[in-house]
Amino acid sequence: MIKKLLILVLILFPEIAFAQLSIGIRGGLSSSSYSYQATAGTRVKKVEGIAAPTFAVVLEYFDSKNAGVELNVQQLTIGFKQVNDAGKINQTEFSYLKFPILASIFAGRSGRFQIKFGPHFGILRQVEDLTREYSGASPKELPTFGQPSDTPNKSMYGLTGGAGISKLFGKSTLSAEARFGYDFTNPESQDRIFDMSSTNLEFTLAYLFRVKERKQKSP
Repeated sequence: MIKKLLILVLILFPEIAFAQLSIGIRGGLSSSSYSYQATAGTRVKKVEGIAAPTFAVVLEYFDSKNAGVELNVQQLTIGFKQVNDAGKINQTEFSYLKFPILASIFAGRSGRFQIKFGPHFGILRQVEDLTREYSGASPKELPTFGQPSDTPNKSMYGLTGGAGISKLFGKSTLSAEARFGYDFTNPESQDRIFDMSSTNLEFTLAYLFRVKERKQKSP
């Protein structure tokens, strides 16, 4: 998988041939939350989210002194847990393959502070309704998404930003980072609710190994 990712990136971004290139893994915990409008005339309602592990393959390159780009292939699970007044729970989890493409700006040398921001895209891999204990609420509760009759939207798109610190040890880099993502995707495709969106907060650690040093471009 890592080899295929490298080949794809080199094809799409030939200037990487002159850049410093590192590859590694990132993992940690994500916490998501959802908000929705049952109908166009109702107020936005927030529901409790879930926490789940996340991990990613990371490709990082710098083609200038203090700026570069980071690409991720990330496994991400987000979802909601909606509780009614009687304490009954409806819970659904969405599993995505997410692709953040982030501009990265850093300050420092062996110890660095980094800021990252950019778009993300993704594909829904699996959805599961873990618990469905009530229905018929007013305003309407969030619908199911993992039943045979459900046809949730498969795409994901939104914006991601983050900040963190990293430490260089020769060709290796260790980093700790917090990221916030806002997703514009409404997984509902059957008009059972008017609108729906999610946010996601991640706390992760990463290890990267430098596989290529930066070369100077010929004039």
